[in-house]
Amino acid sequence: MPARSFFDTNVLICADDKAAPAKQGRALALVAEHRRAGTGVVSMQVLQEYFVTVTRKLRVDAAIARRKVELLAEFDVVAPEVGDILAAIDLHRLHGFSFWDALVVCAARQSGCTVLFSEDMQDRREIDGLRIVNPFG
Repeated sequence: MPARSFFDTNVLICADDKAAPAKQGRALALVAEHRRAGTGVVSMQVLQEYFVTVTRKLRVDAAIARRKVELLAEFDVVAPEVGDILAAIDLHRLHGFSFWDALVVCAARQSGCTVLFSEDMQDRREIDGLRIVNPFG
C-alpha cells in the first residue's frame, strides 16, 4: 500500500498536459494508484490552483475542469485554518519557501502525509517527517 501522499498542484496539472506525455502518464498513474488505495490528499488551495491553471494555460473546458475537481475532491481534502496560515508564514520565513509552497507543506504535514509529490520544490528534502518527492525526476 502506498504511503499517505499529498499532491501539489503541478503534479495534477501534468495529468492533463498532453504536450508532455511521459509526465502525463506518470501523473495519471500516481493519481490512480492513490485513488485506489485511499491514500491521496489535496488541499482547498490545490483544487483552486488546479482549476485556474488548467482552464487558463491548458485551455481545458471549465465544465470538464469542474468535473475533474469533483473527482480530485474524492481524495482527503485539507482546509487551512488561521494556525496553518501562521505556520506557513513561519516556514516561509525560516526555510525560504514561497508562502504558497509553505502552505502546501503545512497542509501535507497537517494531514499526516509522509510524502509530498511536487515538481517545483526541492526533491528529497525532508521537513518534520515529510519527504518532498519529484515524481518525474
